[in-house]
Order: sequence, then structure tokens, then C-alpha cells
Amino acid sequence: MTLFEEEVEDEDRDKWIVWFDGASNALGHGVKEVLVSLDKQYIPFMARLCFDCTNNIAEYKTCALGIRAAINFWVNLLKVYGNSTLIIHQLKGEWETRDHKLVPYQAYIKKLMEFLDDISFHHIPREENQMVDALTTLASMFKVSLHEDLPYIEFKCRSEPAHCCLIEEEEDGKPWYFNIKRYIEDKEYPPKASNNDKRMLRRLAAGFLLSGNILYKRNHDMVLLRRVDARKAEQMLIEVHEGSFGTHANGHAMARKILGAGYYWLTMERNCCVHVRKCHKCQTFADNVNAPPVPLNVLVEPWPFSMWVIDVIGAIKPKASNGHCIILIAIDYFTKWVEAASYASVPRNMVQKDHKGKWASNYEGSFVVKKAFSRGALLLMNMDNKDLPSPVNSDIVKRYYA
Repeated sequence: MTLFEEEVEDEDRDKWIVWFDGASNALGHGVKEVLVSLDKQYIPFMARLCFDCTNNIAEYKTCALGIRAAINFWVNLLKVYGNSTLIIHQLKGEWETRDHKLVPYQAYIKKLMEFLDDISFHHIPREENQMVDALTTLASMFKVSLHEDLPYIEFKCRSEPAHCCLIEEEEDGKPWYFNIKRYIEDKEYPPKASNNDKRMLRRLAAGFLLSGNILYKRNHDMVLLRRVDARKAEQMLIEVHEGSFGTHANGHAMARKILGAGYYWLTMERNCCVHVRKCHKCQTFADNVNAPPVPLNVLVEPWPFSMWVIDVIGAIKPKASNGHCIILIAIDYFTKWVEAASYASVPRNMVQKDHKGKWASNYEGSFVVKKAFSRGALLLMNMDNKDLPSPVNSDIVKRYYA
């Protein structure tokens, strides 16, 4: 786990590090500090304050707890990082402490500093202290009871994306129709099934037919549809949508096509719609949507001369005295500034040929939103983590599903 990277000087390599942050809101007061050893071992501490206090008091409290934790580990050299400008400058002695509520906490930290050979305080932006800030807010939201166990929180890192709302995984190794098939064969209910679950199972089983070892679904026109499990259903979605005879149809057309082929599963229509929405080719070559995906925002502070509209007028007859018959006009998108120039012919470097023609993609991408501004501007970067040279407006961006 890395909170942020910094260049460590030679004299600071023997120092432990403490990050701290406190939060005070309507739900409660929480403190969080992370102690980093010399071998980059991260030791987090999180607590909830069961008394009313301000946000500055919570900051002082968590700073004191972090220093006490370092003293308990027999640390002599320490660097303290926090995102509170007031606390850091007051502890460094650069600002005067005028609030009488903060004076006892400052005096207490001064006494703790006597147990250390060297200690320094440093301010960091909140953007570089996100992990500690998030855990602090989480600590302030818990309701602590003296007679109950605290909830256990586990963080995991996944190396592969999780595709939600697709075909449900069969965690127990049994297909989705296992209980229906067993009920039709042996009239058995699942273990620990409630009366409502039994009633629902009987209602579902009425629409199925078991022929030998194969389960069929009765359609409204009495055509029998063969059921498929999750693995076969996923292969069928790929083949029907983009296989040898796939036409990249929409989700409802895919569901009707699968029903016409004589197959069925419970979440078929929803899985078809989700599969079409995540198809890369369908998203890249889809028609341009006139309606924006998000409400338009007025740009109060535009970027002058960052976007131009170019048009060519001509050929004009008769030609001018200098032989020019082509007029090239450029208009700024925001300020409407107009620039014009005349040419005898269109310059070669201004002609861009499109060899794909109507088969060219309508969208570029995919991109990742690096930062979003409140007035509708977006900073994008490509999948290689390279930033785009200029920001774009949110009304020309389309959501991409992976």
C-alpha cells in the first residue's frame, strides 16, 4: 500500500513517518493515523471519539495519538504529515494558538515531543492524503457500543475488472435450474427454505417440463425451450451478437433470436442488453446521438483560441488580380474571432483524406476521466496513462462500458 511517493533525503532515511487526519461531522468524530516503519511497513490506527469536539480538536487528538504510537514503538526520529494547515503551522511555532480549547492539546504534544530525539511537522494537500482521509470519515460514521464487537473491515486489491450484472456465477457449482429440476423429479425443497420460497419454487416449476434428464421451458405458444447454464449462455451471447452470422443487433432482438433457436434462461433478456451495451464495436461505430448524455453546463470561463471552425469558399470566378480564387475562413469557437486568407489553390497540408469514408468510427477512445471541473470541462487521458493536450466539454463525451 502506497499513500504517496516522495523523494527521501539521506538524513531522513532513518526517520519513521506518521500520517494523521481527523474528521468531525453530524454523524460523529473519527481519527486516523498511519505509522510507517523504516522497511515500509504500514501500521494503521483508527478510533472514534465519543465526545463532542470541533474538527481542529479532532486533528490535534489524532496527531497526539500518532506520536504516542510512535513512542510505544521506541521511535527516536519521526516525521509527521497532516493536511491541516492550522495544526501544522501551530505545532511548528509559526502561528499563534489563540483558541483556548486547543492550548491544552498543543501543550500535551509538546510534552510528547520530549520523548523523541528529532521530530518535524510537514503539511501535505488533502489529495495526497486520501487513504487516511477516507478511513477517518469511515471511523466517524460508526456507532460504538461498549458491549458489542466492532465491525471488521477488509480491503482487497483486484487485478482484473469485475463485470457486474452479467450472467450470474454459479458459486456452489450447481446450475440456476437445479432446485427446479430437483423439485420436479423428487418434490424436494431446498434446505432452510421458507414458505414464501417454497411457494415461488412451485410457481416456477409449473412452467417447466422434464423429459428424461433434460429440462425444458414451456413458452406461451407451447414451444419447448431448452434451458442452458451460465457458461453456455455466455458463449451463446457472443456467437449470436458478433459470431459468424452476428449482425450486432440490439438486446431485445438478440433475446428473440435466442428464443427462436429454442433456448432459454431466466435472465436472458437482461443479459442480452448488458452484453450489447458493453460491446466495443457497437460503442465505437454507433450513430452520433444528438441529445447529450448529461445536462449541458454553461462555460463561464472559456478557452479563447483553443478550438477553431474552418471553412473554404470557392472557387470564385472571376479570379482576383493576384490569381487567388479560394478563400479560407477560420472562426474561433468561443470568441467568434474571424481570420480569412486567400489562395490560388487549396494547400496540400490543409487537405486530409479519409480513406474509410462512411465506415469510419464516430467516436474516439476509450479514455479515462482524470479530473472533472464543476463547469462541465473534463481532463482526459488514454489507456496508456497519457494526458490529452487540452480539456474537452462534457456534452461531447459518451459513456463507455467495459
